[in-house]
Amino acid sequence: MDESSASGRMNHYEKGRHTPDLSTLKRIADELGVPINYFFCEDDKMAEIVCLLDKLNEKNKESVLKVVQEMIASSEGE
Repeated sequence: MDESSASGRMNHYEKGRHTPDLSTLKRIADELGVPINYFFCEDDKMAEIVCLLDKLNEKNKESVLKVVQEMIASSEGE
């Protein structure tokens, strides 16, 4: 993003006048140190979960996935 237009463009994104394309959104996410799906979270709790999960290695992500699946299965059986 060109520095001379960055502030104005970000202002338009923040106010909802324009939506960044996927490549721009990815660059913003990288700059902020968050995963791209962070921008699509509907609440702060989910955004925090997404950021924490992003820091895990693949093996630990698989472990978390299994635990969450087990939690859902057990809550459905109640």
